[in-house]
Amino acid sequence: MNREPVLVIMAAGMGSRYGGLKQIDPVDDKGNIIIDFSIYDAVRAGFKKVVFIIKHAIEEEFKKGIGDRIGKYVDVEYVYQELDRLPEGYLIPEGRVKPYGTGHAILCAIDVIDGPFAVINADDYYGVEAFQKIYDYLTSHSDDNKYHYAMVGYKLHNTLTENGHVARGVCVTDDNMKLVTINERTRIEKHGEDAEYTEDDGNTWIKLPENSLVSMNMWGFSHSLMDELKKRFVIFLDTELKENPVKAEYFLPFVVDELLGEGKAEVDVLPTKDKWHGVTYKEDKPQVMAAISELKASGLYPDVLWE
Repeated sequence: MNREPVLVIMAAGMGSRYGGLKQIDPVDDKGNIIIDFSIYDAVRAGFKKVVFIIKHAIEEEFKKGIGDRIGKYVDVEYVYQELDRLPEGYLIPEGRVKPYGTGHAILCAIDVIDGPFAVINADDYYGVEAFQKIYDYLTSHSDDNKYHYAMVGYKLHNTLTENGHVARGVCVTDDNMKLVTINERTRIEKHGEDAEYTEDDGNTWIKLPENSLVSMNMWGFSHSLMDELKKRFVIFLDTELKENPVKAEYFLPFVVDELLGEGKAEVDVLPTKDKWHGVTYKEDKPQVMAAISELKASGLYPDVLWE
């Protein structure tokens, strides 16, 4: 493979449940934010370039809070997910405020990615092992008669918060740890020792197996995904967006699921023991700060990341 993998970070979301721009909210006493730890882990895994997907509205704050500092240690590029980033001939639906989803976010980076790439969320802590696994995969796999993609799978219980519900993609794999399908569960809660989900506003709850693997949106793709996203986005605009112009979203996992169903792609699930940390709710922040402090005390990170 002749091109270095690139790390793509989705940071256009403003964190509506959290209130404020959580992407640049420090999680330690040195002013580091969650993305700092992700990029630090990515750089030591081998990544040399980062592409941030942001909105123009947060550009100044974002560059000041993260990009300008990180640019001394890794190549940085910005792309912008805006509602008017549509193919020629298409207009923003009347009343649309919500972004078009994670599939559209990645598509916005089509002009700056020319090889394999990993995708993560800006506001999730993924862990050292996860970055090493995805980098190693991208540098050792390439497409043949199928697209070869990867996804880091987390144990469900390592991804829950005590402070409310979360949305997770629950993975079904075969015996060879190939992804069969992802079931999007939009409301999973911790009930005592159990994790349960509801699809009817809490009237009934269904228990999830303790060893369930879930997606935290940490993917590894060959460049082939870009062409598929581009082609399928037009279909989304002509069908789903037409039916639900204000709320329909073009989700990355749905596109992957389609490619699996059509037999065009294989996705290797790379299980990790790492514990996810994230600030879904304001109440999560003290726990994340305590976890980061413990990780530093264990020697996994220096006290000051970028020296």
